[in-house]
Amino acid sequence: MKYGIAVCLVALTSGIFAPSIAAQAAALQSGISVELVPTHNASPMPEADSEHAFIVAVTANGSVYLGVHSITLAELTEKTRSTPFRRGHALYIKADARTPYATVLEVLKATRTGGLIPQVLLTGQSASAGSGTITPPQGLEVSLGSAFPSGTVATVVELLPSVEQRPLVKINNDQISWMELESTLRRHFHKGDDQLVLLRADVRLPFSDIVGAMDSCRAAGAKVYLAEPGR
Repeated sequence: MKYGIAVCLVALTSGIFAPSIAAQAAALQSGISVELVPTHNASPMPEADSEHAFIVAVTANGSVYLGVHSITLAELTEKTRSTPFRRGHALYIKADARTPYATVLEVLKATRTGGLIPQVLLTGQSASAGSGTITPPQGLEVSLGSAFPSGTVATVVELLPSVEQRPLVKINNDQISWMELESTLRRHFHKGDDQLVLLRADVRLPFSDIVGAMDSCRAAGAKVYLAEPGR
């Protein structure tokens, strides 16, 4: 698939969220425990706390569960296809901050429904929510790059591993700091660019890096599509 692109290159550190991960308890149905990545710009997802919610968990070591039951990706695909989702429902993925991004991508591909059912990445509360506070679930809705709308131009955000403690951050080949990502995206959109981001990330990165970039993109008003390797 080809995209019209304004290229935005970003690399993040794997430990950027470590101090506040799992700082709050999420009010989710009983299931497999994971350390959710805290965000500032996620949306409330109260339906994720329903006993009938379709929740896929991905642990730090990459194991995948539907509810409390271990499941293979092939089984997950079949279960997704055979589940009678109701109008307004979503498919929730709660992935551990430390799990490789590659595993989360595979789960997203296994559970896609052609846009019929929204896919939501559940996230944790930011530190400002108060340690130990029980709060409703929240998450970031996401789509895979194969669903990117034709005829539009994406700003491509790319995450790459770095040998430095603080990774190199570039937008259109201009080096910036990580803290400038949101404001730089806002300037792009202010100039008339479509508020769409195609996020390309090295699949070896921990999931926390991807959520961090998504959170900044969301703060800038962008809808995020996750690029699939090889596309």
